[in-house]
Parts: sequence; C-alpha cells; structure tokens
Amino acid sequence: MKSRNEGIVRLVALVSVLVTAALPGAAQSSGARRTPDGKPDFSGIWQAVNTAAWDLQDHSGEIGWPPGQGVVEGNEIPYQPWAAAKKLENFARRKTADPVEANCYLPGVPRATYMPYPFEIVQTPQRIAISYEFAHALRTIPMDGSPHPDGLPDTWMGDSRGRWDGSTLVVDVKNFNDQTWFDQAGNFHSDALHVVERYTSADPDHIRYEATIEDPKVFTRSWKISMPLYRLLDKNPRLLEYECVFYLQEERFKNAPFK
Repeated sequence: MKSRNEGIVRLVALVSVLVTAALPGAAQSSGARRTPDGKPDFSGIWQAVNTAAWDLQDHSGEIGWPPGQGVVEGNEIPYQPWAAAKKLENFARRKTADPVEANCYLPGVPRATYMPYPFEIVQTPQRIAISYEFAHALRTIPMDGSPHPDGLPDTWMGDSRGRWDGSTLVVDVKNFNDQTWFDQAGNFHSDALHVVERYTSADPDHIRYEATIEDPKVFTRSWKISMPLYRLLDKNPRLLEYECVFYLQEERFKNAPFK
C-alpha cells in the first residue's frame, strides 16, 4: 500500500510540474528576453497577422478584401453622427480616396502596426526606434520622460514619447495631421487624435498590443483595439523595402517617355 501511495504522489507531482511549465507566466519568467537593465527586449522584426488593415471591425470578404474578425473592443467605433456619415462616404470612395492604398502616403499610428508588412524594433535605454517595411516609415521614441514639445507641426506619424509601466512599454502619440485613415474601410480621425499604445511581452516571440484612441472632434468617447504581434522566426529575418511610391509611379506613368 505504501509503495502504491508513493507512486501516486510522484505522478501528481510530475503532472503539477508539467502543467506549471505550460503556463504562459512560467514560460515568460523562464524564457523572456530581457535587456541588461531588466526590461523586456522587443528588439527584432514583428508582424500582425490579421485583417485589421482592411477593416478594424468584423467584416465579410470580397475580391481583394479578405474576411476577418474585428480588433475593436466591443466591435463598435463611437462616431459622432456627422462623422458616421463621413465614414460611410469614405468607404464608398475607398478605392481612390484611401491615403495609403491609393496614394502611398504614410499610414499613421496605429495603422502602421497592423498593415500586412513587418516592422523592426531597435531598443536602447534612451530611445526606441520602429522601422516599417511600408514606405520607409520610421518612428523614434524618446524614453527619457520628456513631454511632447510645444509648437510641433502636425505630421503623418505623430510625435511619440515612451515610458515603462512595469514590463509594459507605453507610447503616447500626438501631433497628427488629419490625413490618415485607420484602415481601408474609411475609418478616420481629425488632427485632435491622441493614441496611447501598450506593448506587453506575452512570451519571447509574442507581444500583446493595445492602442487606446481618443479624438473629441470625431468620437463620442475613447475606444480601444488589441491584437497579438508575432516575431519573425525565419532563418535570416530581414526588413525589406516596399517602395510604394516607386511602384505607384510605374503603374500610373508606365507609358511616359522617361527614357
């Protein structure tokens, strides 16, 4: 009887060890990449794998438009009445009006994160740089606690300022122009857009990404999107160049006498 009981105890102990090892928290504590100062190391090439670039909300498919589940919390974007009508107008004109797909302008934030192109994070204690494959988009994020400077001109990608909240990278982004869309479906904003991003390490090869969006000129309240980001694990991952402007010029002016 004693031998049998000892066998059961050993079996229970083995199962407990295996279950504990399988938990995300255990994997993170034992294998998460860390910088010398103990922060999560996000350096590497990442990509979202979803259809948010086409439409942030639930949507069906059509030619050139893959179906997908939404990434908006509650699947609702709280537009003011005039803005809801404007969004429908944008959707109807999307093939020629989308600043990114029709004209190759910079995608803005957070759209750059979930476009179907990878991006690279380079991390130091003083600054974090994010380079995007699409159109050479680049963000430099100071980590010194400095505020957004006064008098900055509005830009496509905004002004980013970062800080650590425990093991989560928080990036506050302001100073946008009103020219970017959130997706191809025509979801839009004004120059009052304010985005707060949160990058949290789920394990060494996955980031939980959240972006809280507020714009009192367009929305009735703030709203949030969230999604996982995946580290590229190819043998020799590289960030290549998607020369959107060059491709667009070739397409539009292919018969022009350049030679």
